[in-house]
Amino acid sequence: MNLELEQIKPVDIEKRSFQIIDEILKKEYPDVLIKKEEEPIVKRVIHTTADFEYLDTLCFCHDAVKRGKEALQRGVCIVTDTQMVKSGINKKFVEHLGGEVYCFMSDEDVAQMAKKQNITRAMASMDKAAALKKPLIFAIGNAPTALVRIYELIEKKQLQPELIIGVPVGFVNVVQAKQMILTLDVPSIVAKSRKGGSNVAAAICNALLYELIQRK
Repeated sequence: MNLELEQIKPVDIEKRSFQIIDEILKKEYPDVLIKKEEEPIVKRVIHTTADFEYLDTLCFCHDAVKRGKEALQRGVCIVTDTQMVKSGINKKFVEHLGGEVYCFMSDEDVAQMAKKQNITRAMASMDKAAALKKPLIFAIGNAPTALVRIYELIEKKQLQPELIIGVPVGFVNVVQAKQMILTLDVPSIVAKSRKGGSNVAAAICNALLYELIQRK
């Protein structure tokens, strides 16, 4: 085992991390082809998780990358299911493009709605988001019930997201909720396995944002 540390400046750590990812992809996954428009997202998720299984499990549907970037460029707001996702998203970039990041999970009216209707706060927070009646991107990294509610609202024609990022992590109804999203005629980026998390949802948002900001 090589225990010698790389001598690298703090500002260069991220760049070096992506170089290592490229080296591993070339050496260990030579037959895996990543679409050009999806590559920055896949690599940033791998960078965030150090998990190369996302090469197989990240699913991009209905021009998700193109539609997501177009929406962000128009200043569309992002709704998250946890404060952790909200915290991880580069809000300065969102605001620079004219948008905002919302998380309603801690709102008192959401807690009351959830208790009254005997539903999860995640479901109630999606109802509150739908009531905004504005174009939205949803970044779901924790609660499969949020994805279920988004699916139900779309089926009832009460919601039409610009993009759904569906990457909750866990065991109970996680895979099923993701599969529900994949049946919709809506742009989506979904991690098909049990894996995911708030960090993955934020990483996907940031990958889209960085591509836009770097163009300017």
